[in-house]
Amino acid sequence: MKHSTAEIIREYGPFPGVDSVHGVTHDGQQVWFASGDKLNALDPESGKTLRSIDVAAHAGTAFDGQHLFQIAEDRIQKIDPQTGRVLSTIPAPGGGGDSGLAWAEGTLWVGEYRERKIHQVDPQTGAVLRTLESNRFVTGVTWLEGDLWHGTWEGDESELRRVDPATGEVLESVRMPAGVGVSGLESDGHDRFFCGGGNSGKVRAVRRPQ
Repeated sequence: MKHSTAEIIREYGPFPGVDSVHGVTHDGQQVWFASGDKLNALDPESGKTLRSIDVAAHAGTAFDGQHLFQIAEDRIQKIDPQTGRVLSTIPAPGGGGDSGLAWAEGTLWVGEYRERKIHQVDPQTGAVLRTLESNRFVTGVTWLEGDLWHGTWEGDESELRRVDPATGEVLESVRMPAGVGVSGLESDGHDRFFCGGGNSGKVRAVRRPQ
């Protein structure tokens, strides 16, 4: 297994009125982050928050190219980012213990925090298609070029892990500096990961390890 230390290239926030950052996603231009009762759009170049949607946003966030998906307590809501309307709702597989959320190739991937699991879920029905086991608490989940990554956060230690999407085997671990937690996780599809910083109220950009 490959080990490295995370290189944090930029910190965003804290943001006015935001106590905690949960899920994060990237729509090709903006970073969206969940802050409890809002989804906020952040410009990663300027560091400014551009707009926010009033919607329950307690955990992971994902984007399928058109819609946002957001975990709200024990359900996953599909949201129109233009209007902020909730278009449909499916049950979340962890029944409220859910953490990260990612979109890949037509399905949702959902972290279940304390159960140390990642579920692949049908976005229409919420049916669980398969489940991967982890040996760490699972926070954010993301895909990057066919690789599944997830965040972990236990006590004072956090890392980003690349796992085999078929078996859950850990292939690579990138350790965050002590005291820097990862709640949400999303790649920009290229060379950066965006990490939600939980109750620090920050979003951090981490360089993709080579």
